[in-house]
Amino acid sequence: MTRNRAPDAELSTAVTRHAGFRRLFAPGEMTLGLILPLETYPTGDGIPTMQGHIDAARQAEAIGISGLWLRDIPFFDPQYGDAGQVFEPLTYIAALSTATRKIALGTAGIVLPFRDPNLLARQVATLDQLSGGRMLAGFSSGDRPREYPLFDIDFDTRAGRFRAIFDLYRRFSETQAPAYDTPHFGASPGGFDVLPKPPQGRTPALAIGRAGQDIAWIGARMEGVIVPAPAGPDLPQAVADWRAATGGIFKPYGIAGFLHLSRDRDRPFERGRAGFKTGSRSLADFMERARDAGVNHIALNPRFTTRPMADVLADLERDVLPRFPSLS
Repeated sequence: MTRNRAPDAELSTAVTRHAGFRRLFAPGEMTLGLILPLETYPTGDGIPTMQGHIDAARQAEAIGISGLWLRDIPFFDPQYGDAGQVFEPLTYIAALSTATRKIALGTAGIVLPFRDPNLLARQVATLDQLSGGRMLAGFSSGDRPREYPLFDIDFDTRAGRFRAIFDLYRRFSETQAPAYDTPHFGASPGGFDVLPKPPQGRTPALAIGRAGQDIAWIGARMEGVIVPAPAGPDLPQAVADWRAATGGIFKPYGIAGFLHLSRDRDRPFERGRAGFKTGSRSLADFMERARDAGVNHIALNPRFTTRPMADVLADLERDVLPRFPSLS
């Protein structure tokens, strides 16, 4: 099950063979993913019930949703009022991988400055192996300054810490028995390996937001990006800037936001609370415009929809997924 590190060209090809990547991303294509929990709860304390969550994931896969994305919220802050999907994302992906067969499973994203790179490399590669190559590793720097003191980490160091941990995570994942010397994560002369390795040699990594990084750094080192959707007129330029940063290699550009899905399937598309207010037919029309601008994926969080999740899935199945099916 293990592999030595492959040359960069081979790794680039390996990513395009990755089952999760292939289901979500291809040049000129657009797919739809959902951000967990698969539950609508527009009011309350920000903590979902998580009732029937495995059945909802199976239903999302059955109707053709391309991927499920899980957020990383280490501490619940009542003032912030958002617990995400409650369950720790990597542990939850392990459970979802046994309950589903095809749907891509990704993090959106692991708060990298809080993670140990050795343990993270083992966790991600294990999930990629056990899920049959469906794991996608989305990484962020976190957007909650109040969390950083809880880890005894200076918030202002997050960008540099992100880069250092990512580089060491990749070295552990893709290099056999690497030598390293770091100020925070120990040192090794080599000879000690980190197992397992990803099944294709590399688990695709995506930046969730900019993670405090220059776009050129992300474009050179990661396999894609998912960001809050820029305003409509700015979208083509944002995609063009990303393409320029990737050196001519196809690396997907995705957008994300909360979904307020109306009962009126033709309700005009408009921006809402950190996302979109729309009917399902209008959502499909927006996705077509976004695809024409170069966007490859949209990840939607249905939390603020004031309708049952079953109705949301039914509308997506009827009006959106026939136009934007999963790719493989």
